[in-house]
Amino acid sequence: MKYMLIMRSTDEALEAAKNMPFEEIIESMGKYNEALMKAGVVVGGEGLAEPEQGFVVDYDEDPPMVTDGPYGETKELFGGFWILDVSSKEEAIEWAKRAPLGRGSKMEVRRVHEMEDFPADNEWIRKEAAWRDELEQRKS
Repeated sequence: MKYMLIMRSTDEALEAAKNMPFEEIIESMGKYNEALMKAGVVVGGEGLAEPEQGFVVDYDEDPPMVTDGPYGETKELFGGFWILDVSSKEEAIEWAKRAPLGRGSKMEVRRVHEMEDFPADNEWIRKEAAWRDELEQRKS
């Protein structure tokens, strides 16, 4: 089963991180990533740039309206993610609990759909499976 671990930070957490030595932050994340790699459960993951470098596409308009970051009201911001391939929900929970995040941070954990979750006789599901195969072939 694949699970996505999504780091979410509040203003409190972002402020606290400013008071920590950058090397300490990188080391703790590096050790966590290394543990994920050694366990063979990490499929991928990335950290996200600051919200000032992002934008929002609002679909309430026609055509959709694009607004540059930072966003209007932010209670929690996504800071990055990991995708893990684990044997159970419980294992995903254990890995999420080990992430080196501090006060004001949360980890949202969501299962990633597998092709087997959808009806195999659907035309678009068959196309999706073919696209995934094509992407895998491009990687090798």
